[in-house]
Amino acid sequence: MGKIKTKKRDTFIDMTAMSDVTVLLLTFFMLTANFIPLEPVQVITPASVMETKVPDYNVITVLIEPTGKIFLNLDRPNDKRAVLEKIGARYSIAFSEQEIANFMEPTTFVGVSIAQLKEFLALDMEDQKDYFRQSNGVPADSANNQLAVWIQTAKAVNKDLAVSIKADQSTPYPLVRAVTSTLQDIKENRFSLITTLRNMPEGF
Repeated sequence: MGKIKTKKRDTFIDMTAMSDVTVLLLTFFMLTANFIPLEPVQVITPASVMETKVPDYNVITVLIEPTGKIFLNLDRPNDKRAVLEKIGARYSIAFSEQEIANFMEPTTFVGVSIAQLKEFLALDMEDQKDYFRQSNGVPADSANNQLAVWIQTAKAVNKDLAVSIKADQSTPYPLVRAVTSTLQDIKENRFSLITTLRNMPEGF
C-alpha cells in the first residue's frame, strides 16, 4: 500500500498583538523613567564596595569638581520654583517668568553666586555652560556660605528632600570636608556620598 504524502503548509503566526504589547511597554517605560540631568561638569566618582542605594527621587544633589567648585540641583521642578521664589524674596531679586522657567529645567544647576543668578538664568543652555567656566561655583566659605542658604531653603520647601554629595575622585578631601561640615553646621547630618560600585576585595 502506498504512503500518503501530506502537503506541507507554511505556518503563519500573527505578530500584530505582540507588536502592540511591545509598543505599549516601550511607551510605559519612557513615561515613567527618571532621566538623569546633564551635569555641568564631568565628575568621576571614587569606587566603593558599599551597596546602599542612593535616593534618585526627591533629592538635592551637590557636585564638587576637582578644584572645589560646587554645583547643586533639585530633581523636582515645583520645588525648584518655590526655592527660587524664596531666594528672590530673601535677597530682593525679582525673577521673570522666563528666568523661573529656565531654572525649573532639569538640566539647570546652581553654579554661581546669588548675586549672579538673575544674569545666569537669562541665558540659554549653551551660554550657561560658558558662564559656568568663568564662575567660582556656589560660595561655601564661612563669610558667605550660600550653599547652606540653598540647602536650608530647599528643606524649608520640602522637608523630605535627601541630600546627595557627588565628588570627583581627584577632589582633595578638605574640599569635600568643607561641604560635609556645612551640612553638619545646619543640622543636616544625614546625607549620601555617591560612589561607583566595585567588587569586594579578596579575603572579605
